[in-house]
Amino acid sequence: MDIEIIVGLPHLGAGPILRRACTLRQPTLISANCLSRWSDRRGWREWTGWRLDQLRNARGLASLCLDSGGFVAAARYGGFPWSLADYVSLAAAYPFRWWASADYCVEAEIAADREEVIDRLARTIRANRDCRRLAEDQGNADTLIPVIQGRRPTDYERCVDALWGSLRPGALIGVGSMCRRDIHGPEGLIAVVDHLDQILPIGVRLHAFGVKGTALPFLLPFRHRIASIDSQAYGISARRAAHTARTPKTDEFVADHLERWVAGQQRRLSLPPQRLPQQLHAERENPPSDPWEAAIARARSEIRDLIESGDLDHDEITAAWVEQWAADIHRRQAAEQ
Repeated sequence: MDIEIIVGLPHLGAGPILRRACTLRQPTLISANCLSRWSDRRGWREWTGWRLDQLRNARGLASLCLDSGGFVAAARYGGFPWSLADYVSLAAAYPFRWWASADYCVEAEIAADREEVIDRLARTIRANRDCRRLAEDQGNADTLIPVIQGRRPTDYERCVDALWGSLRPGALIGVGSMCRRDIHGPEGLIAVVDHLDQILPIGVRLHAFGVKGTALPFLLPFRHRIASIDSQAYGISARRAAHTARTPKTDEFVADHLERWVAGQQRRLSLPPQRLPQQLHAERENPPSDPWEAAIARARSEIRDLIESGDLDHDEITAAWVEQWAADIHRRQAAEQ
């Protein structure tokens, strides 16, 4: 099996970049954020819907996939500026090859500590379930792919366990928070892929979002598991090249880099597979020994369970609420002793 290279597009505007992608007949991916419409009419920047007219420009592409744009939404807006219902409606507006569930990324610049990472795993699980429910109502659930998140390899396993019912033979799963991840190390890209390869059933394959091209030789031993990767790295190389050459970064300039980038990825796929040395295992989490810290940990766990089950909304974790919940647990435990 070959790993498919999917080209991330910065937009669907008619022009050199889109024409080049059509000519190359390479599968492509667009972020929901790139199709957003904004207004400053009320004195601040406000999301006002989707630019659905741009989807007409995609008809000449070999195929088009859709990503929820979770990292950009978290980094730029502090969260999704649109509802999940809005996103699922966008996914139903075009015959996307596949569209990814909304997810809550956990890169270090988004999730500063371990507790926030685990909070965002719970929200990801709930968002997956909500997207599937909404997609079943819209009639486009057959092209939805679940997305799993994590910082450590075992974090992804938590998501897999929670979404097990939707993982059928031949299923494709999106793996998030990969684009800024090192290849090596106990929390590196290969450690994550290797762990997922061990726990997933045969026939379930992965799409790794935003993986660096330099990782491809290390992914080749997992080609039975990795179906595809995507990247928009050519845009970064075009920006650097334009700055060095002191020339405008036109769309034609970017399109040339796109074509060279695709050719470079294809060459990497023909390289001999590379394996890392024996992988280090991530540290296991030890429960806190302090009674108050233990109550805080239990409170967070119970709240996350309620988010995953649908009894609380995605963003209903606040520090004050966690502390009040923990105080109730602490009092109950003290009374039982």
